[in-house]
Amino acid sequence: MASVRSSPRTIFACQECGNQSSKWVGRCPECGNWNTYVEEQVRAEPARHASGARRVSVSTAQPMPLSEVRFAQANRLRLAMRELNQVLGGGIVPGSLVLVGGDPGIGKSTLLLQLASEVASTYGPVLYVSGEESVQQLKLRAQRLGVEGDGLMVLAENDLEGIIEHLEKARPMMAVIDSIQTVFLGGITSAPGSVSQVRECAGRLMLLAKSSHIPIFLVGHVNKEGAIAGPRVLEHIVDTVLYLEGERHHSFRILRSQKNRFGSTDEIGVFEMRDSGMHEVSDPSRAFLQDRSLSEVGNVVHVALEGSRPLLVELQSLTTPSRFGAPRRSVNGIDLNRLHMLVAVLERRAKLDLGQDDVFVNAAGGVRLGEPASDLAVALAIASNKRNRPAGADLVAIGELGLSGEVRRVSQLERRILEAHRLGFKRAIIPAAVELRDPELKAMTIHRVETISAAIDICFG
Repeated sequence: MASVRSSPRTIFACQECGNQSSKWVGRCPECGNWNTYVEEQVRAEPARHASGARRVSVSTAQPMPLSEVRFAQANRLRLAMRELNQVLGGGIVPGSLVLVGGDPGIGKSTLLLQLASEVASTYGPVLYVSGEESVQQLKLRAQRLGVEGDGLMVLAENDLEGIIEHLEKARPMMAVIDSIQTVFLGGITSAPGSVSQVRECAGRLMLLAKSSHIPIFLVGHVNKEGAIAGPRVLEHIVDTVLYLEGERHHSFRILRSQKNRFGSTDEIGVFEMRDSGMHEVSDPSRAFLQDRSLSEVGNVVHVALEGSRPLLVELQSLTTPSRFGAPRRSVNGIDLNRLHMLVAVLERRAKLDLGQDDVFVNAAGGVRLGEPASDLAVALAIASNKRNRPAGADLVAIGELGLSGEVRRVSQLERRILEAHRLGFKRAIIPAAVELRDPELKAMTIHRVETISAAIDICFG
């Protein structure tokens, strides 16, 4: 009897979040973006017999007790790039699918070309597939980076079927797809970069990576909000999601792990972008303080904790009488809403008159701080500017502020202070309810404070 097939139909999908609708809408109800819905054709479901019988499964996988599962010890590809090695959790896991995102021009392709060159020279051939550049353009970039290219094969291709064919034939030690938004599957009618194309292409590459044990790195574009473009399912499919952050006008770049099935998501790698490519920063704390002017008014050093690594960051502030009706609050590197709260706490609890002042705060070096442990340093930097007195070049401040002006404890405080001591700082202002046990810290002058008012009195009298 003839089989029953569903007639082809079309849907409208948001190109930012992947939400679907049966009709076109101007504004996406999920993500709120305008004019992001694109018409896509839905692939027909597999044919069914008229009796309604389901297709017979041909899967060869069989369930088995977990206690009987055997596997070889993780033979990660360990890298000479220690910063990248640390972010990946100790090296590249065979068969893993890694997504690398970041702003345009931040250095994603540069970093991956250097990574591909190292793996090719150490472990075996690597296939670098570019859907955005020709092989001649890749050669020019490789020459600029000093990449010899022995064992590094390059391919300019957008058709995913052709890419998979080359991967299955060459069987490289690693592959790079630059970028996932430029490749396409011929059986899908929508354009490259659409929700359907990105989802299906990532799914095919995931199956290939798991079956062939070839680690595959994908480059992902980002949208105007900074998130990886395409459906959120893309980040669910891959094993690891890495973001390359940094200000384009600063040389430092931070590689941050947002998801990692094979390691910690708290680790970061710090690189410096030079003409010859990405270079590791072995001592990030010293690097971010190399141009410091800590004896100036409004500058205070904070010890941030990025993953398992303490990082010294110079926080700068500027307060000036406002020339307009409403005073401005501007930040670079910290959360603006956090600054509003700190200004309110300083006005109410520390009696600093900031109501008619513009307040500017900057984290030097292009670093972005998300933890509340920087509250005390930011508040002291603002108070230093308001009092017109420097906090001192040998001082670090660590602590979270509550709405009542109390200085609250933060995690791994002793480790942070030890890093400051290693770099030559002599004084530290910390929460009062903290016990320090390391004998090295006896060489530092530790000021324990309970309130922001007490911290301001210690710094500025």
